[in-house]
Amino acid sequence: MKNQLIERTKRFALDCWTFCFKVPKSREYNAFVNQLIRSSSSVGANYRASQRAKSTADFINKLKIVEEEADESVYWLEIFEEILPEHKTEILKLIGEGKELLAITVASINTAKKNQKN
Repeated sequence: MKNQLIERTKRFALDCWTFCFKVPKSREYNAFVNQLIRSSSSVGANYRASQRAKSTADFINKLKIVEEEADESVYWLEIFEEILPEHKTEILKLIGEGKELLAITVASINTAKKNQKN
């Protein structure tokens, strides 16, 4: 499962990048594109870092970053959904994946916290 999530979070970043490549180039769009690329790539980078955590607390802290970045990615995708309706199908697919990654991350945090108490 862990290797699958490393690959899945990387694929999410790459799929967001591919979408961003299609967004028109302008100062206004570029600001949102930069935010989405940053947050979506941070999901995978921080999940990967969580796999090298030094302790359960460190693992949880790293996953909290993944949670924040996945949620932020979904936010930017929702913005794009409103301003680029012609890409709605692709954007909704990305939003779905972002929400799934977010749910998996929250569940992992909750499990780690529960195990930490035992």
